[in-house]
Amino acid sequence: MKVIICGAGQVGWQIARHLSGERNDVTVVDNDPDLVRRATDTLDVQGVAGFASYPDVLDRAGARDADMVIAATYSDEVNMVTCQVAHSVFGVNRKIARLRSQSYLTAIYSDLYRRDHMPIDVVISPEKEVAAAALQRLSAPASFDTEMFMDGQAQLLGISLDADCPVLNTPLRQLTDLFSTLRVVVVGVRREGTLFAPEASDQLFEGDDAYVFAHVDDVPRTMEVFGKTMRKQERVVLVGGGNVGLTVARALEQRASRVRAKVIERNRRCAELAAEGLERTIVLNGDGLDVNLLAEAGVSRADAMLAVTDDDKTNMLAAVRAKAEGCPYAIALINDPTLVPMMGPLGIDAYINPRATTVSSILRHIRHGRVRSVYSIGDADAEVIEAEVLSTSPLAGKKINEIDFPEGVLVGAIRKGTDVIRPVGNTRIDEGDVVAIFALATDVPEVERLMQVSIDFF
Repeated sequence: MKVIICGAGQVGWQIARHLSGERNDVTVVDNDPDLVRRATDTLDVQGVAGFASYPDVLDRAGARDADMVIAATYSDEVNMVTCQVAHSVFGVNRKIARLRSQSYLTAIYSDLYRRDHMPIDVVISPEKEVAAAALQRLSAPASFDTEMFMDGQAQLLGISLDADCPVLNTPLRQLTDLFSTLRVVVVGVRREGTLFAPEASDQLFEGDDAYVFAHVDDVPRTMEVFGKTMRKQERVVLVGGGNVGLTVARALEQRASRVRAKVIERNRRCAELAAEGLERTIVLNGDGLDVNLLAEAGVSRADAMLAVTDDDKTNMLAAVRAKAEGCPYAIALINDPTLVPMMGPLGIDAYINPRATTVSSILRHIRHGRVRSVYSIGDADAEVIEAEVLSTSPLAGKKINEIDFPEGVLVGAIRKGTDVIRPVGNTRIDEGDVVAIFALATDVPEVERLMQVSIDFF
């Protein structure tokens, strides 16, 4: 499949990395020659330097026979015009655009993106994706990462293992025997910076980060097994009242269970807009690093603090200060992945990577077959792919222990009809089943082959 990726920043580079690794014909376009050079030097892609919205630039990138254009530059307007040119001039079948401005995302203007107006097939909003990720983190406060699968029936949990974890130094095979009724599978372990899919004989050690698939009904018990206590989120402090903070605060207001939220925003105008847009949430104008302001917001009595400003260091310091003031759970928005290793030493409980959430969202919309969801783990180290098993799939009709999965692949959950079950060796995968598979990045192409999934179009 031929794909043109417009924008060679972090998101564009990661998408190019995924698609080129799956042997697609990928061309990267950016007006910064250095970014284009970085992509062509590190990835198996072609590069074109120039403005993506210019017809001649898209022509040089091969738009005349391209199957898809992904517009992920830093400018909403460039992304929109790029999709329009790709459609009107070159007849590109599939157009995806990343749009940040809330004005472009308002539901009452959704007709704007019809094919006879501004022909964009999929609109990705990083702010909405990040806000959704933040709400997911708040729903599982003892985990550093989480995502829902199987229409909300299964949950991926990232759990850091402390010294008091009851299951340390226990082979995973024994965990299955000890907790036979628990619908849980450990699909990934990060140890000393390296992520791998564990075998049944592997043990978990202090300092490991475990990725666990669990049925939603078994999540509380799962957290107990791994030494974590789940607390109800009744009081939340948000540092940052921009688009992300405002979206999260609105969602908390709409929850059936009463959540008392307070927002701290440094910019007076943004604070005023947040106050106007919220009904029951108190908005404080000031510095989220100010101890007195944090005290006024009640951070010491809060169940969680979420720092979502546009500055990584401010978010990290605000999280550290909140923890120092007695807040039990702090989440920081981190754009720079090189800062992530500092989360643990600083005592920050969880982080949100906007790039990873945006990449996951784009991949969800471009994979073909019966792929229902894709979640990117870490710095694109692995993916969790949820897909329906087709009759043409090599998986159909076979037991798990009969399938030649790569070493970096594990099945996390299987849904048969309306029941989500824990997969074991003699579990048979049938046509129509929905499976959630953990795969290291290098093994994703093989998983797609096994699922009879390709990025070819519908």
